[in-house]
Amino acid sequence: VEDEPLARRRLRRLLAARDDIEVIGAAADGDEALSMIASLGPDLLFLDIQMPGMGGFDVLAELGGKGRPAVIFTTAYDQFALRAFEVHALDYVLKPFDEERLSAALDRALPLIRSSTTGSEWTQRFIVRSAGRILFLRAEDIDWIAAAGNYVYLHAAGVSHLIRATLKTIERKLDPERFLRIHRSAIVNIDAVREVIPASHGDCELLLRDGSRIACSRTFSERLRAATRP
Repeated sequence: VEDEPLARRRLRRLLAARDDIEVIGAAADGDEALSMIASLGPDLLFLDIQMPGMGGFDVLAELGGKGRPAVIFTTAYDQFALRAFEVHALDYVLKPFDEERLSAALDRALPLIRSSTTGSEWTQRFIVRSAGRILFLRAEDIDWIAAAGNYVYLHAAGVSHLIRATLKTIERKLDPERFLRIHRSAIVNIDAVREVIPASHGDCELLLRDGSRIACSRTFSERLRAATRP
């Protein structure tokens, strides 16, 4: 998360050079960062402190403590170091930094991140925006998920939440014992299925607990039957 384009591109280039890092997004401000964090679920966040509008500490305040990504601050100002460690940042890297300094920060941070994520590899909640508020939506409360280009709709209790992510990205984050891809553009929470209605040519229709009806293609219907078989 970096508001200066040149610094953002340079950081991305340095990170991409490492085999143990996958760069999944870059944000130019705090608002964009919150949206991308909610949709992409990063393990590690490189966060500038002083940005127009919402600064780095504001972003962390919005995210809250539990379940947020690990943080390495990247900033040109050293006076925020104490506050950075008070919010449990893993490191505080002063700009302009070089590849050696960045690698040192990563070499310390990655083992800590790996040890803290071994408890559950599946996403337990999503951060969504609704009416100007930040909400935490539990994965188990989601009934189904629909693709919308580079976005998806999370349907829960009759309410739809739009977040920036692809269906493929979301599918990788969800427990396959609970969530099943039933169509190229839909994922369903198996616990939300109330009835399977047979259709022609091996297809079927699902009736969910919220009253939604979703088509299930023949390609995925057998997977659904196997997943719901006693």
